[in-house]
Amino acid sequence: MLRDLSATNGTYLQERTSNSGQTTRLTPLVRTSAALAIGQPITLGSVTAVVRYVEETATCDAVANSAIVHDAKLRDVYAQAFKAARSNITVLVFGETGVGKELLARSIHEASRRADGQFLAINCGALSESLLESELFGSEKGAYTGATQSRPGFFEATNGGTILLDEVGELTPTTQVRLLRVLEEGSVLRVGARSPRPIDVRVIAATNRDLAAEVAAGNFRKDLYFRLNGLSLTIPPLRERTGEIEQLARRFVRASCSRVERPRLDVSGEALALLRGYAWPGNVRELRNVMDRAVVLCNSGIIGAEHLPETLRKPPPLFVARDHEPARAPIATTTHTVDIEPQRFRAEIKSLERLRIVEALQRSAGNQTRAAGLLGISRRTLVARLGEFDLPRPRKRGLETAND
Repeated sequence: MLRDLSATNGTYLQERTSNSGQTTRLTPLVRTSAALAIGQPITLGSVTAVVRYVEETATCDAVANSAIVHDAKLRDVYAQAFKAARSNITVLVFGETGVGKELLARSIHEASRRADGQFLAINCGALSESLLESELFGSEKGAYTGATQSRPGFFEATNGGTILLDEVGELTPTTQVRLLRVLEEGSVLRVGARSPRPIDVRVIAATNRDLAAEVAAGNFRKDLYFRLNGLSLTIPPLRERTGEIEQLARRFVRASCSRVERPRLDVSGEALALLRGYAWPGNVRELRNVMDRAVVLCNSGIIGAEHLPETLRKPPPLFVARDHEPARAPIATTTHTVDIEPQRFRAEIKSLERLRIVEALQRSAGNQTRAAGLLGISRRTLVARLGEFDLPRPRKRGLETAND
């Protein structure tokens, strides 16, 4: 739809009568609206434009709601989520704790035909088996001690909307069987009831576990796994999306300042460098808590490194690889064997190496030659690492030239 709001230069629809593109009439829009078709030429003042198809990847920005989606991998996830939102396919969201699984699920709901319905998120690991079943499926009067009246469960309460089963990997075998029946039959049987009740609910599940491994180990039902896994989406951890850290941090600062009713604060470059170099095991949730804390502790107009937790200001040491040597991390002594996913381990190593480089540049006041000496690598290797980790090269050329 195109609407004219008394445009000074005029808004016109072009009407064509031949394939050659000859224009026969310009229809002005004056404080009115018109439906536009793909290929429709319009004139805005002296500029002519043609309505064309809008890529779904661009539309997914609207789907993302309040999420910051600039990382290429995350944009792809939200693009797929936008496509899935149009259907009733079940979606299984994977990701570490705090990466934003609920935000993605809510975005799917808001982009779906169920957007006017209710969205409800349930943490399956926060309730006992009996309480969870009562909350999910409802209960009849007298079904258990204290059940003085019939009560609908979350599935019935969300009828016509979307329900997110967060931490679905924590479900007990009995609850898994009941959930599978709900998904297969489109009906729910209250605890203590004899007849099921039909429901129409979109189910999205989320977990930080490897459900395929849980199935192989016999901890999760295979049929339920395949029923939930209509489309699987994996949200990358924050340490793999360092380009979004600054914008997320500033957004959290603005929100926190608004809540405590204080003027907006800025974030110093030193603090941002520490934020970008941290591994963020708690992901976006941890970043939000860190910025809330910084807003409380900051007495000036700028959040500095001193307002960040000590874990960010004094990270664990990392051995940066010398020339022609592979990178290696300090060896921790443990009393038991720990299974570490290789891809995650490499990502953590890179994140810590990136932080060590940032620290070296800070200690050398941006002088790349000195920073390389502190790290035990050549300046050429340091420059290569800056490009690899998407770090800006310091503008200290006069000092570097003198030292080189």
